[in-house]
Amino acid sequence: MLSYESQNKYEIFGSNGELLFNSKEESGCCSRQLFGSSRPFEMAISAPSGQEIIHLSRPLACGSLCFPCCQQEMEVFSPPGNLIASIQKEWTLLTPLFSVYDSTGQKIFKVKGSMLTTSFFGNDVDFKVIAGSDTEVGCISKKWGGLLTELVTDADKFNVTFPVDLDVRMKAALLGLAFLIDFLYFEKN
Repeated sequence: MLSYESQNKYEIFGSNGELLFNSKEESGCCSRQLFGSSRPFEMAISAPSGQEIIHLSRPLACGSLCFPCCQQEMEVFSPPGNLIASIQKEWTLLTPLFSVYDSTGQKIFKVKGSMLTTSFFGNDVDFKVIAGSDTEVGCISKKWGGLLTELVTDADKFNVTFPVDLDVRMKAALLGLAFLIDFLYFEKN
């Protein structure tokens, strides 16, 4: 069976269900077909009015156990053109680990996943946001969508939680990381 990978589109809702942002992946047709979920992309995150608020940039990187020097990364810009954060997937043997840096290169968070990065068994998949000396301050959680949804669609729901008083630039970085996690672990090839 042949499949055609199209550009992803997302809607981002607030905790009260209000639409906050829309986003759309911008990537080449050939890169989507050849590189699958490892593909490079640009992503514009826009207000419902259409104004771009956040821009994500992900270069191509193979990032496997065989290539620990080529791990996944992403840059977060807001407003577009102004770097506010970067995200780096760290090389680990079994569990996903990401580092989130501010615009000066200072590590702000590490984000840890579990060994089981599938929600095939009716569970949510959590990536804990850790600040400082192992203080959990938030979570990026891929929500179980139901057996049929998980098996036959590419539709996913994520919850991103963080302190209400967190710097808005770091909120944007965690939102960007949710997209990267979606591509790395839940995008079907």
